Amino acid sequence: MTDRTVLKERLDRATAHLETPVAAVDLAAFDDNADQLAARSGGKPLRVASKSVRCRTLLERVLARPGWHGVMAYTLPEAIWLVRSGVTDDVLVAYPSVDRAALRELSTDPKLAAAISIMVDHSAHLDLVDQVTPPGDRPVVRLCLDLDSSWRPAGAMHLGVRRSPVHSAGQAAALARRIVARPGFRLVGMMSYEAQIAGLGDLPPGQALRGRAIRFMQGRSFPEIVRRRGAAVAAVRELADLEFVNAGGTGSVAATGADPVVTEVTAGSGLYGPTLFDAYSAWRPTPSAFFALSVVRRPAPRIATVLGGGWIASGPAETSRQPTPYLPSGLKFKPDEGPGEVQTPLLGEVADTLRPGDRVWFRHAKAGELCEHVNELQLVDGESATPAPTYRGEGHAFLG
Repeated sequence: MTDRTVLKERLDRATAHLETPVAAVDLAAFDDNADQLAARSGGKPLRVASKSVRCRTLLERVLARPGWHGVMAYTLPEAIWLVRSGVTDDVLVAYPSVDRAALRELSTDPKLAAAISIMVDHSAHLDLVDQVTPPGDRPVVRLCLDLDSSWRPAGAMHLGVRRSPVHSAGQAAALARRIVARPGFRLVGMMSYEAQIAGLGDLPPGQALRGRAIRFMQGRSFPEIVRRRGAAVAAVRELADLEFVNAGGTGSVAATGADPVVTEVTAGSGLYGPTLFDAYSAWRPTPSAFFALSVVRRPAPRIATVLGGGWIASGPAETSRQPTPYLPSGLKFKPDEGPGEVQTPLLGEVADTLRPGDRVWFRHAKAGELCEHVNELQLVDGESATPAPTYRGEGHAFLG
């Protein structure tokens, strides 16, 4: 039997008592991915990206492993919940917040204010906090300055995501100067996420020319951000005593960890190993997260139809954002239907071996978004499974 056949049989046995859809995380693969990421970080601590996990039990599990410390949250309400529930006392919110209720809660609770750092890239973010709670009436609010890490090789050309307007060392210093002049705030960190490197696979399947172009771009982009980030950090350190400089992601852990000004690296997707990370040459995580759907129809030879399946990932609307039928191997989508909300026909010779009631296991294209579809993850240890609630299962949809 192949390894994938063994994996399917183990997942089937561990979850046989459950109805589909069912999502499972293989703990052996999850733990190995966590250790591999820590080994690649060059001794820099890893901050877990909660957006890529979305399960408190698994966040606590990875934070208990060597090399991991702190959480990068994606909303301020989520960060508050993680601190209040005891998951961590060190949270960096990756995106600016304009949630007045959450800002009020943060700025009126000394414990939260000491544990959470919020992201800023404009003085208007400071104004909003002051409007919610004046500086004399609150504990000091911890701030992190977001440095744009996109590559701008010429003119208006922009390669990377559209994040912070702060791109140069001069702009970073100017914003830092405004921050340190404002009462009630403390600039404690900087972040720069090089998405065009950490979040873009350089071996896209079936696209050799695009892959070469991506590798060329990344080879030019990374030295540029290392130089510019170094200059920006130096300029800001003249104005503020930074506690941390955060950067990177699963796709760039080793390279980012080698940057001397970076003090910590973020990672999260590599714990689950979604399909988008199959396109990386530097390191590929072992798939650990899966979801199973049941065969409900056999409409024709070499076609097996499962119930549901349209669990599409965010990003550009293209094939790479679709889930992948993984176990048993040899199945593919019907081109004119694809993965549907209610039913998904699957093609291939192996479909003739499937009968109504059999299971097909899929991998999601992105990591934590799987958890928006289920209330529980089944944590598979050997051939047994223990349920753990997802954010959704605990009643939270922080971006919903």
